[in-house]
Amino acid sequence: MTTMTEKFKILGRYIKDLSTETPDIETYLFVKERIAKYQLSIDINSKALKNKMIEVNTTFKFEDKQENQKKSHFEIVNSTIVKINEEITDKKELEKIILCDVQIEIYPEIEKTLLNLLHNSGFPRIKFEKKVDFENLYKKKFN
Repeated sequence: MTTMTEKFKILGRYIKDLSTETPDIETYLFVKERIAKYQLSIDINSKALKNKMIEVNTTFKFEDKQENQKKSHFEIVNSTIVKINEEITDKKELEKIILCDVQIEIYPEIEKTLLNLLHNSGFPRIKFEKKVDFENLYKKKFN
């Protein structure tokens, strides 16, 4: 499962952490009514390994941003091991690879895993209407 681009190569991917919690039946029934209001948040961090390799951790949380007593919790932490092309030394370019290019490549799989988690947690009708636009998020953050 290695894909080659000029800038980087994904050496491996795995789910580092997967969690879902709905504490009781009352919460489940409450959340079932509200889950359309839940929002996806994404957090990305990375740490350098040796030999131009980087561990990129992408955390997807699907959560209720409102102050409700009754909440369900859904979270996936995906770890991707990326080998960066030797010629890439520019920090900006490296940031774009980690925050944008790698994410675009791994997103469809993570989204599928998160939807399966939600469906298997008793919320079968959930789907994400719009895809995450990492290119756009990156531009907003750095421009």
